[in-house]
Amino acid sequence: MTSHPSPAATASGEPLSAPLASRVLVLNSGSSSLKYQLLDMRDGGRLAVGLVERIGEQTSRLRHTCAATGDTREQNGPIADHHAALKAVAGELSRDGIGLDSPELAAIGHRVVHGGKFFTEPTLIDDSVLTEIERLIPVAPLHNPANLTGIRTARALRPDLPQVAVFDTAFHTTMPEYAARYAIDTKLADRYRVRRYGFHGTSHAYVSRATARLLGRAPEEVNVIVLHLGNGASASAVRGGRCVDTSMGLTPLEGLVMGTRSGDLDPAVIFHLRRVGGMSMDEIDTLLNKRSGLFGLCGDNDMREIQRRIDEGDAGARLAFDIYVHRLKKYIGAYYAVLGTVDAVAFTAGVGENAAPVRAAAVEGLAGLGLAVDPGLNAVRGDEARLISPPDARVAVAVVPTDEEWEIAEQTYALVGKGV
Repeated sequence: MTSHPSPAATASGEPLSAPLASRVLVLNSGSSSLKYQLLDMRDGGRLAVGLVERIGEQTSRLRHTCAATGDTREQNGPIADHHAALKAVAGELSRDGIGLDSPELAAIGHRVVHGGKFFTEPTLIDDSVLTEIERLIPVAPLHNPANLTGIRTARALRPDLPQVAVFDTAFHTTMPEYAARYAIDTKLADRYRVRRYGFHGTSHAYVSRATARLLGRAPEEVNVIVLHLGNGASASAVRGGRCVDTSMGLTPLEGLVMGTRSGDLDPAVIFHLRRVGGMSMDEIDTLLNKRSGLFGLCGDNDMREIQRRIDEGDAGARLAFDIYVHRLKKYIGAYYAVLGTVDAVAFTAGVGENAAPVRAAAVEGLAGLGLAVDPGLNAVRGDEARLISPPDARVAVAVVPTDEEWEIAEQTYALVGKGV
């Protein structure tokens, strides 16, 4: 299990005035799913972990694990909506003696994907906050509605309990205007909120700080390039604990090659597909978000399967891998230039934590920048943060398992602990 810093301090190092209750329930509500974790902030322990999927279908499933006993239970059958899903979760927690009615539950922390420019830090939820999140739906039509559903459901079940929104975009609000602005008409951009917001912010925040700890230094002293490589993928340049650039933009489509998303693309491709290909805007949206990236290139978006195909001599899989790595290298180089000096490059998320060939290929040929991996260290698998660069490397290369749920819980507990 990933180790965590003492919960007696907030993310910024401020002393935490802890409330008597010490547990935080973290909810990540998707359009047809509900992920959750219950954490005890006294010792950083997980009390329960679970997932409700296919909400609204006849084949719904709830999978719940009690950390204290290690027991995993499943419920299969129709779960009509998020309200029913959360009630089912509450029932499972109660069976373990850690229900939503427990006096030890301090707060519920909600992942919210898009906070725009307005939300720059974790925020105690009230009706005005819900209204603003709703106003942001046009720039996050797939995510914010589901996040709102989860919040409203939880508030209905526990209206007396503090509930906190933690925004994916908040960590990136420290970007300077010259990094966040697109070079389009400023009045139009402001009217329609067009700018780079960035995503995966809770992961980038957690990993950049964990990397500093791995180096035995304070986050304020370290410059880190974070590569969050999952089915969705993003890079960030973090100077002294503050994001100064990130690869995702107005939406999570921009930037790196991803599992099913194209990443960076000449905008004129869209006009071309519309005018010459006769495709509708919805068809183009589906193409770029769900039928592109690794999947569009070779028919697979699982890096393990792509690597297996490469080992068998599959040229299509090899090309997809090379395109993926080429884009990674471009961002490493770009963010090296942005930061000026780099102390570490940190790989995280499913691909970043587990795909040794991707890590090796991403820094291959970058010895002039002080980047290299030790083949033996890179081949080691583990759940702990670790260095995979040679001991004498000028720039550390690290594998740092992300923990977005912990980050949400810590930010939630810190806010509630301040008596807000």
